[in-house]
Amino acid sequence: MTTIRLTIDGQSVDATLNDSAAARDFAALLPLTVELKDFHHTERIGDPPRELDTSGAPDTVTPKAGDLAYYAPWGNLAFFYRDGEHSPGLVILGRLTDSHSTGRLATADRVRVEATS
Repeated sequence: MTTIRLTIDGQSVDATLNDSAAARDFAALLPLTVELKDFHHTERIGDPPRELDTSGAPDTVTPKAGDLAYYAPWGNLAFFYRDGEHSPGLVILGRLTDSHSTGRLATADRVRVEATS
């Protein structure tokens, strides 16, 4: 597993990436700054510089608050601040290590993501 740091409005939040192909591909893009917008009052979404490798990913997942994900059909990153609905094409990349930090995501317009290990 890879530990990453998200910086939101000057505040750092740690997360852990899983060992999926998509998460490894995402880690290869770091450091990365992503402009965010709200989607369905559940997640903040933004575009990575390229599509991620989703080989071996489950067909569908149900995201939880604190999940970091990639939505393959649109090619965007998703940072969940509330639990989401069952979603085909969503690939979980990792999770915030502190569940109390999800509130920071709700209003974030930009996030800086960096590897820490």
